[in-house]
Amino acid sequence: MSLQTLSEWLRCPNCFLPLSPAEPLTLRCGAGHSFDVNKRGYVSLAGGSRRLIGDSVAMVDARALFLETGWYEPLRSRLAERVAAENPSRVMDIGCGTGYYLQGVFALCPDARALGIDLSPVAVGRTVSGRDNIDGLVADVWSPLPVRDGSADVLLNVFAPRNPSEFHRVLREDGLLVVVVPHASHLQELRASGLALDVPANKVEHLSEALSPAFELETRDELSSSLRLNPAQVSALIGMGPSAHHTDFDALTVHLSGVQTVTASFELLGYRRITI
Repeated sequence: MSLQTLSEWLRCPNCFLPLSPAEPLTLRCGAGHSFDVNKRGYVSLAGGSRRLIGDSVAMVDARALFLETGWYEPLRSRLAERVAAENPSRVMDIGCGTGYYLQGVFALCPDARALGIDLSPVAVGRTVSGRDNIDGLVADVWSPLPVRDGSADVLLNVFAPRNPSEFHRVLREDGLLVVVVPHASHLQELRASGLALDVPANKVEHLSEALSPAFELETRDELSSSLRLNPAQVSALIGMGPSAHHTDFDALTVHLSGVQTVTASFELLGYRRITI
């Protein structure tokens, strides 16, 4: 990351003019609005009006602990293959988490640059740490993104919120939006025990309707496997996602003993940007 590469993605959240480097560790627009860049290599342009809370340190730690076991590697590999087929130069990951899926993309697209976006400063810090080809942005996906028009060839959205109009704006013409959502059977054993949140019925159909007419569903892949998890891995799996906000982890230990069989099932969706 450099101030120059970071600024090339961004526009001012106040007036929407392009941001440019202004030393030291400052980005500034032509109207004089300025923003400090974190020494860890990212900038926060989230504002504070919505009072949303990003993933905590504990949630990001849990995600890193679980993902390093390799249970979601088949999903990462399939996603990376889908992205690599586009031969992208610039990839944007909205809801980047620890950067796990971007790492898979770079294995096949080593010359690409990426912008990792998340509401959690902890997550963005993990994504950019030690990586010169990833710029970092803390931002609220529900608000107008402080990102320039048409700045990405591919946009990733893995288990994260979506803003169709803004996704359409920041993708180039005919760009690809790759979305991963849980299948109805995902974590069904944990949901049956009250340890994970329900997955809404007909999720893909509702998603495609929400993205229309800005995007057209082009590819749809389902990936499913049975995981044999020890109690620590089950706890990390619950703790890394939205169920963490609704789980009593002291009570959780009562439910966990021995090896648990857990279904991991995903829908990997490719949406093509349509000119509207």
